[in-house]
Amino acid sequence: MLVAVYAVLALAATGRSAFQIIDRFGDAPIAYSLSALAAVVYIVATIALALGWDRVAFATICFELAGVVVIGALSVLAPGALGLESVEPFGREATVWSVFGAGYLFVPLVLPVLGLLWLRARRAGAEA
Repeated sequence: MLVAVYAVLALAATGRSAFQIIDRFGDAPIAYSLSALAAVVYIVATIALALGWDRVAFATICFELAGVVVIGALSVLAPGALGLESVEPFGREATVWSVFGAGYLFVPLVLPVLGLLWLRARRAGAEA
């Protein structure tokens, strides 16, 4: 189930970032580039989780968690730093990680925590 959710988020993030870059990259190039980076992270995490590449999965999931926290905080506290005019999570300028993933019902904030817990449980099961 976790891999399926990652796959759906990877598709959603890829679609959104591609549209933003094609349609309005000049409006907020930093934010939209970070959105594309998030899409790549979700794709790599999905593949790593599906194939059992735990070290790669761990690294991408940690990067994802740091990204959603840092970008989420910046989008709320200093949206101008990202080239955003507002913090509307469902607005035209919203990105995958802005406002901690509120536009995606906070799945980007919760998913890496679940991913890390799943990796930990799988590691504990392998050691037993």
